[in-house]
Amino acid sequence: MSPMKPSTSITATAPGSLMLLGEHAVLHGHPALVCAIDRSIRVRLTPRADNRLTIHSALGQYEAPLGALADHPSFRFVLQAIRQHAKTLPDGFDLEIESEFSSDIGFGSSAAVTVATHAALARYCGCPFDREALFSAALETVHAVQGRGSGADLAAAVFGGVVGYTTKPSFDPVALSLPLTAVYCGYKTPTPKVIQRVEALRAADPQKYEQIYEEIGRSALRAVEALRAHDFDGFGAVLNRNQELMNAMGVNTPELAEIVTALQQADGVYGAKISGSGMGDCAVGIGHAELPELAYSVYHLNVSPEGVTLYE
Repeated sequence: MSPMKPSTSITATAPGSLMLLGEHAVLHGHPALVCAIDRSIRVRLTPRADNRLTIHSALGQYEAPLGALADHPSFRFVLQAIRQHAKTLPDGFDLEIESEFSSDIGFGSSAAVTVATHAALARYCGCPFDREALFSAALETVHAVQGRGSGADLAAAVFGGVVGYTTKPSFDPVALSLPLTAVYCGYKTPTPKVIQRVEALRAADPQKYEQIYEEIGRSALRAVEALRAHDFDGFGAVLNRNQELMNAMGVNTPELAEIVTALQQADGVYGAKISGSGMGDCAVGIGHAELPELAYSVYHLNVSPEGVTLYE
């Protein structure tokens, strides 16, 4: 029996995210810490009376029969999510995608759009709203599209707030609000390429990298304790030490080093480090700083307590 087709639009929003601790080490089973931010992606699904899909986005337009979805470089994650629901879709639909941040910046846009799309599709197919099932479906999408990924940014998009995470998977949410300053260095290296580089370095010196990863994992656990105690000085010290570890890992750049130094020295910032895989993209500081001396894009953000949300 096919699911009952909803007669009204379904809207899902999912927050962007920033990695706080655990980059690279999380891929080897160590704990990480990730947070949702107060910038989101909205996906609106409107049922159609035929078997076609249309996508409308600032990244482009797309149209195809549901049974013959050609690949599109701007919608790889969205199309893969749709393929995973193909057997239970009641009919075609239009998707409108709106984002409060650029996909060029490392705020977890792929994770946010994947999670929001899965949430809307699951509702369209008549499935109950289940965050852990949603996370699993989204992680399947990410692995299908890019071959590898920890899922940490997905955890933030699904659960919101600050999330202690391991790839088991396990989720340890921390409910708090926290000001953030993110600075984009002007370029980024694709995450799979950075992972490949770090894995090659690790293969050449496995003992060094295992020691780094073990310290990163212990740091993530200490950071969760510090946040629960509202010990932001202690949390900042953990971030600063992990910047040294990322430098030792080989993923720092002159631009990121300049940004992190400025953040760490800024009034009102407890600590700062590279956010994400490294070799470009963003650094994040805990606290709000203006940083007029930097010739980079500065974003004042806050941790969002809201994960993925459905509206009808």
